[in-house]
Amino acid sequence: MPFDHVLGQQTAVETLTRALRSGLVHHAYRFEGMAGVGKELVAIAFAQALLCTSNDPLGCGRCDACRRAATFTDDAPRLPLHPDLVLVERGLYPPETIGRDRDKPETKDISVGQIRRVVLAHMAYPPHEGRARIFLVRRAEEMNLEAANALLKVLEEPKPRTYFVLLCAQPERLLPTIRSRSLGVRFGPLPDQVIADILRAHGVPEEHVPAAVAMAGGSAQIALEAADPERNAERQHFIEAVRAAVAAPEVGEGVQLSEGYRGDRHRLLEDLSALGAHYARQAREQLAGSPDLAERWARCHALIGRTTDAVERNASIGLALIDLVLGLRSLGRSGAEGGRAHASAGSALPSRS
Repeated sequence: MPFDHVLGQQTAVETLTRALRSGLVHHAYRFEGMAGVGKELVAIAFAQALLCTSNDPLGCGRCDACRRAATFTDDAPRLPLHPDLVLVERGLYPPETIGRDRDKPETKDISVGQIRRVVLAHMAYPPHEGRARIFLVRRAEEMNLEAANALLKVLEEPKPRTYFVLLCAQPERLLPTIRSRSLGVRFGPLPDQVIADILRAHGVPEEHVPAAVAMAGGSAQIALEAADPERNAERQHFIEAVRAAVAAPEVGEGVQLSEGYRGDRHRLLEDLSALGAHYARQAREQLAGSPDLAERWARCHALIGRTTDAVERNASIGLALIDLVLGLRSLGRSGAEGGRAHASAGSALPSRS
């Protein structure tokens, strides 16, 4: 059964399998949780169950329909082989495919053109193979307002045998009306043991596993990226530089941090993800013994989420870093640093090509 391959998300899996067994499947779901916790893996298993031709309500995983739903094309854009599993994602399709000029790809958000060409156009016809059609929207919070309103219309008047799965790490960015017309399924951080098992399954050397788990914050994606010793060292350096800037008596270190950062936007998003994982872990560790401190750590984590949002929306990298440091300082150095002593000297980030 496809759901058997899902690790660490028992509650989410039970919610969906119960609906599938009963035949009371909602037409639209929101899979909410940080990146790298299994949302898309569960979404594919859910699609297999809906498309399966062996009469197994949870999907057999062996029939031709199940195999094609879980197999993607080799060439870009990488799409499922099954025609009734349709992907929506920022920048996935060539601009001309979604009605944009060749030199105007989707770099900031999911455009209304993609919703019209990929979703609405498909919905004008029944599913290719008759059983169901599933639209899987990656990072659904990246839809711009026009795209979200276009999608809302089909969520308000769902067609038979048509299902939507919206994957989102920041569900609060979705239109309230979209949230009200979709059923939320929460995906929590993965347990450390699950993260470690995933790393070992991917062939990560045992000596690198503990450090990668510590960096992961419950995300297998972050853990796998952190398993690269060189990249892990760079991320750790970034975290220490931010902590030093927050703990410094003056804001000058924050300015140095922003001016010295040489990574691009994608690199900063990765570094912010690692920093967020650091704060999330600290919040969980303090929850039982010091709830007030855990709450301040959680506020730090939320601030990093807002910074990530700003960077994704094309904010200046330098200004985003300065605003982040100032925001963390405003939360109180004792809360943001968890009682940590002043960071060691030499915290400026190294140059990066």
